[in-house]
Amino acid sequence: MSEPSTSSSDEERPLDQQRPHSARVWDYWLGGKSNYQVDREAGDQIQQVLPDVAEAARADRGFLIRSVRHLTAEAGIRQFLDLGAGLPTNHNTHEVAQNLAPKSRVVYVDNDPLVLRYAEALLTSGPLGATNYVDADVRDVEAILEQAAKTLDFTRPLAVMMLGIVQFIIDDDQARDVVRRFVEAVPSGSYLVLAHPLKNVSSELDRVVQMWNDAGVDPQTLRDPADVAGYFDGLELLEPAVVPCAQWRPDHADIGNHRTAAPWRVCAVGRKPY
Repeated sequence: MSEPSTSSSDEERPLDQQRPHSARVWDYWLGGKSNYQVDREAGDQIQQVLPDVAEAARADRGFLIRSVRHLTAEAGIRQFLDLGAGLPTNHNTHEVAQNLAPKSRVVYVDNDPLVLRYAEALLTSGPLGATNYVDADVRDVEAILEQAAKTLDFTRPLAVMMLGIVQFIIDDDQARDVVRRFVEAVPSGSYLVLAHPLKNVSSELDRVVQMWNDAGVDPQTLRDPADVAGYFDGLELLEPAVVPCAQWRPDHADIGNHRTAAPWRVCAVGRKPY
């Protein structure tokens, strides 16, 4: 395994335990233990307004598992750049990929000090593959690419994973530019895997986002379906295109159980053509 690398100062940053943080609240909804009381309180308050938010988190994780499984087993991808990785939980990207292809290599990117500490301890590769961690903001595209190139070969196809990260880039033009720059940096035959919440779906969702932005340290935004589809301009969308996370190639056991879960959180996978 490669040693974790960072693109920020080596000086240890303090953990903010006074305000909720998205990675820790998400961990709470997924049933994890890497969160504080302030995160649990925020998660409970949000769930009171939007009851299916924890189910949306689980559907997002299910999409990650199924998409990585497909890209590894069917598309032959052996490299993953996981942007906005969040706190380690069950079925992380490298675990799913290396279970099918032990030589798979994964770079995780996040900019939260708690995520960094857990990543260094828990996101460890099998003996044949590699994992690494880059401590950087997703907007620092060039710095991320420079650090990731120590582990990944950017002359060979890879998957850029952007699940639940683009919503934290508030400016629409900047969000499109960040996604475009990562896609331009990878060769033909690579994939973009992206999930994002939608606006104009329900007043409850709008209220939750406002609650979060008032209380959290990392404001986020909702976008139209056309905006989400626009991130895949120039790419070949895999079927079933842009759909709620639970509906992207569900496992047989999922059909009939989660097909209508969290319609406000959508996802897609696109292939960069030759």
